[in-house]
Amino acid sequence: MSDPSQRIPPSPAYRTGPLPRRERLAIIKGQDRGRYADLYHGVLRAPWWAFFLGLAGVFAATNVVFALAYVADRGGIANARPGNFWDAFIFSAQTIGSINYSVMAPKSSYVNGLVVIEAFFGILMIALFTGIIFARFSRPFARVIFSKVAVITAFDGVPTLMFRTANQRGNQVLDAAISLTLARQHVSCEGIVMRRFEELKLVRSRTALFALSWTIMHTIDETSPLYGLAPDDMVDKQMEIIALLSGSDATMAATIYARYSYGPDDIVLDHRFVDVLSLTPRGRRVVDLTRFHDTRPVGE
Repeated sequence: MSDPSQRIPPSPAYRTGPLPRRERLAIIKGQDRGRYADLYHGVLRAPWWAFFLGLAGVFAATNVVFALAYVADRGGIANARPGNFWDAFIFSAQTIGSINYSVMAPKSSYVNGLVVIEAFFGILMIALFTGIIFARFSRPFARVIFSKVAVITAFDGVPTLMFRTANQRGNQVLDAAISLTLARQHVSCEGIVMRRFEELKLVRSRTALFALSWTIMHTIDETSPLYGLAPDDMVDKQMEIIALLSGSDATMAATIYARYSYGPDDIVLDHRFVDVLSLTPRGRRVVDLTRFHDTRPVGE
């Protein structure tokens, strides 16, 4: 791996400087969390363990509500102990799941009415669960990795910012495009502090076919916002380089997106990436992702 001493050093005196990657997302106060769209968005983004735990909780809570309603009618369920909550809960689960064991059965008009309501509610709940699960499975996502560090080194005699990305699936991403944005703090002449975003021009921002590895390069010349910046300037201005990649997945025929960001502590000076491309004896290309993040000093 790269020599940590060659990274742009963070400023310990600047308390609001670069944050760890997991802390770089903004904290938004005063959000309206009562909207259905936000709930649906949260369900789609939740981890699988939390998603299935939530489904189980909804299922259990629904059966608890109907079980309490069944218990109110003592003796309304045949072959169930009068007033027993567990028997009523099991009967509710069998009803909402359309399980016909023929052991417990509705006996009173009150319970028959509840069964009709619960059967209808069960159809809606199963349809809702099925739709959400399908939406999670069918949601396109990229399996694209970015190098953990970016390097600044000479290329054709000009300082160049470089990082690389690779498609872990090994299939083809068609018409892939990447944009690079520099985010930094700016103080106006009036003393107003604001976050500014500037696009960084790339040597090659599009590729018709992205299947293996792609090295992204930005030339740091007189037109670059990074031109003439010292390492401490990047820290003091809270600079962050944001990469956004998009393309059409040839397998799913859907547009995929991938995002990554580099802070000042993720940039390595005067290093080059280790070559990860090779050929087998039969001429097949091999990408060694085990060394994908490795760099070495210039001249070695």
